[in-house]
Amino acid sequence: MKKLVLLSLLALTGCGGDDVAKVSLGLFTTKDVVIDARQDPKIPGVTCYISRIEADLSLADPSDMSIACRQTGPISAAEIASIDKSKGGEVVYKESLSILFKNLKVRRIYDAEHQTLLYLSYSTKESSGSHKHALSAVPLYGTQAWQQAGTN
Repeated sequence: MKKLVLLSLLALTGCGGDDVAKVSLGLFTTKDVVIDARQDPKIPGVTCYISRIEADLSLADPSDMSIACRQTGPISAAEIASIDKSKGGEVVYKESLSILFKNLKVRRIYDAEHQTLLYLSYSTKESSGSHKHALSAVPLYGTQAWQQAGTN
C-alpha cells in the first residue's frame, strides 16, 4: 500500500509543468487563478499558457480555462512534418481537473491552408450545458517551417 501511495505521488509531481503565476481571487476565498506554461512536446518552439481556476477545499467546477500559445523559439519544417495533420489533430497535454473524470486537454491541429498551428483547450465533461473550450493560433509565417505558395 505504501508503495502505491509513493508511486502515485511521484507520478503527480512528474506531471507538473512550469507554474508561472498563482493569483488569489480575494481575501475570503480559497480560489486562485493559476497560470501554467506548457511546451509542445513535438514543437518545442511553441509554448502555451493555460489559465484556470484552482479551488482548494471547494466543489467548484474547474472547467473554465483560457489558453494563449506563442512562438517562443525556432520552428522547423522537420518538426511540422512529424506532427499529426488529420482534422482532429493530436492531444499534446492532458491534466485531470477532478476526481469525477473531468480532464483538461490541449489538442494541436494543423491548418495547412493558412500554415498555422491551432491549439484547442477543452474540458472532457459537459458543464452547465457546454463543453468549455478556448482556442489559440500560432502562425508559421516568419519561421523556418513557412513555405511559399506553390512550394508545398
